[in-house]
Amino acid sequence: MDLDAIERGVVVVGLRADPVEIIDAEQQGPDAKLLVFRDANGTLAEQLLFRADIAGLSLTEPGSRWSFDADPREFQLPAEAMRIRLAGLHDPMLAVSSSDIEPLPHQIQAVYGELLPRAPLRFLLADDPGAGKTIMAGPYAKELMQCGDVSRMLIVAPGGLVEQWQDELALKFGIRAELLTRDLVASTLDGNPFTAHPTLIVRMDQLARD
Repeated sequence: MDLDAIERGVVVVGLRADPVEIIDAEQQGPDAKLLVFRDANGTLAEQLLFRADIAGLSLTEPGSRWSFDADPREFQLPAEAMRIRLAGLHDPMLAVSSSDIEPLPHQIQAVYGELLPRAPLRFLLADDPGAGKTIMAGPYAKELMQCGDVSRMLIVAPGGLVEQWQDELALKFGIRAELLTRDLVASTLDGNPFTAHPTLIVRMDQLARD
C-alpha cells in the first residue's frame, strides 16, 4: 500500500487495534502525512504517519457498525417489553382502549382525573348504585398493572357478586382472577394463594368470619 492511498474517508487496518476511519489526511512533505482518525469507540486522535511505517497497514471498505445478523427472536422480546412500557405515552387511556367497555364521562374523570394522578393512594369510591363502580375499578386496576405498579390484587365483594366480578374482569378487561376459597388456600404449598394467583376475589362474609 502506498502513502498516497491514505486519504479522507478510507478505513485503515493496523494503525490501531481496531480499524480506524480517516477523517483528514494532510500531506507533510513527500514522505509523511498528518492523519486525523476516529477509532471504534468514536474517539478522535491524530498521528504523523511516515512512508516507511505503512508496511503493516491495509485498507478496508467502510461498512456499518451494525451487521443486522443477530437472532430476531432475541430482539423481539426487549422490543415488545419497551413497547408495552411506553404504550402509556402514546395512549394515556390504554386500559380503556384495550378493554371491552364504553365508559361514561364521569367514569373517565374518576379514573384518569382523580384516581391515577394520586397513586399510590387509599381511596373510597362511593358512587350511587348503578353508577358503574366496576367500570371505574377495572381500568384503574388495569392501568396500574400495565405500569407495573400492582403485582397482586385482592377484591373483596359481597357474596352474591364474586362470580359477577370474576366474569366482568375476564370479559371486559382481560384480567383473570380466582375465587379465594378454603380449598384454594389448602392446595397451595406455602399457604399463600397469591404465589400462584396474583389476582384474587374473596367473599366479604368469609373475611368477616375469619
